[in-house]
Amino acid sequence: MKGVALGFAVALTLSTVAFAADVKTYQVTGPVVSVTNDAITVMKGKDKWEIAKDAATKTTGDVKEGDKVTVMYRMTATSIEAKAGGATKGKSK
Repeated sequence: MKGVALGFAVALTLSTVAFAADVKTYQVTGPVVSVTNDAITVMKGKDKWEIAKDAATKTTGDVKEGDKVTVMYRMTATSIEAKAGGATKGKSK
């Protein structure tokens, strides 16, 4: 019985890890416009991309203004607000 429970727990853990891996990772490459403790701003073409960072952000080397960098990031929702009547109704047959 313990073996079945352990097998179930392992399967659940692996499926959770596999689901989390489905989140897309994006990248932006360009010169650093500015860097602070909370964010890095990178110039991509004519656009400035400001990307939040924190203590857990892995950084290689001492990043400073003017350096060319590649930033890997994920899009994460900070809030979601549902609006009434926003869903479309399917066609009835």
